[in-house]
Amino acid sequence: MLSIADLRIFTEPQQGATYDDQLAVARAAERLGFGAFFRSDHYLAMSGDGMPGPTDAWITLAGLARDTTTIRLGTLVSSATFRFPGPLAISVAEVDQMAGGRVELGLGAGWFEHEHQAYAIPFPPLGERFDRLEEQLEVVTGLWATPVGGRFNHDGPHYPVIDSPALPKPLQQPGPPIIIGGGGAKRTPALAARFADEFNTPFVSIDRFSEQCQRVRAACEEIDRDPDELVYSAALVACVGEDEDEVTRRAASIGRQPAELRTNGVAGTVDEARATLSRWHEAGAQRVYLQILTMSDLEHLDLLASLVAR
Repeated sequence: MLSIADLRIFTEPQQGATYDDQLAVARAAERLGFGAFFRSDHYLAMSGDGMPGPTDAWITLAGLARDTTTIRLGTLVSSATFRFPGPLAISVAEVDQMAGGRVELGLGAGWFEHEHQAYAIPFPPLGERFDRLEEQLEVVTGLWATPVGGRFNHDGPHYPVIDSPALPKPLQQPGPPIIIGGGGAKRTPALAARFADEFNTPFVSIDRFSEQCQRVRAACEEIDRDPDELVYSAALVACVGEDEDEVTRRAASIGRQPAELRTNGVAGTVDEARATLSRWHEAGAQRVYLQILTMSDLEHLDLLASLVAR
């Protein structure tokens, strides 16, 4: 059975949220005992006007590191196209120090071409994005794992590193947990097997989740890694109400239909949502990220906390 610590609140601030909006959700999640507060790493709204504009994920998490005390913090997921691996390793290490060792790094290849165009970020073809993601993972983990006083070198086509002091170090050693996710049949499972502490599927069916987790397990076995070393998780949109009227109201506030959300998310009445979480857990989900699309609705968090044991 999933516990409150196995549920994580996952937000999409690019849709329209200030730092204070995010802080309010993070503090409510912390008070209720959720395992973590995560946010997307995007610079452009997918719908609506996104007012007042985007907030940078790692600057936001730095603030939350000081404005919260116990809840874990992270990205689902940062795009490898957004930052060079050296500065990324420095930023995450520093935020981990600021948080007292509560940070996790979700890292992906990037997919939203329009946001790259809107903010002058290069967007190479898919194959090159995966090449860069793999090399970023090599560099970030290599920098963190280098002993203090040592030097890190990396001979890579995209991100060569020469004689780096590999500082600063994150508080967590050998580094903050790394989350890799997605639905790719080959490269994604292989990268997860090599680098991930957690594998995540975003917004897929239970059958698709199980299929992809099996691919990751097989990829682990191919390199003689114990597949059980990884945590297997799912991200799902949440829309729960005390009764059908409240479910309908919350669904309307995010422009979705209750029936569709019941199929594709954790939605419906409390009993329905609790049964959905149970099915995901039985399918192998050890952790669930509940995507909250209306950040001002803090009462929703109280209801979500009632779905599982404390």
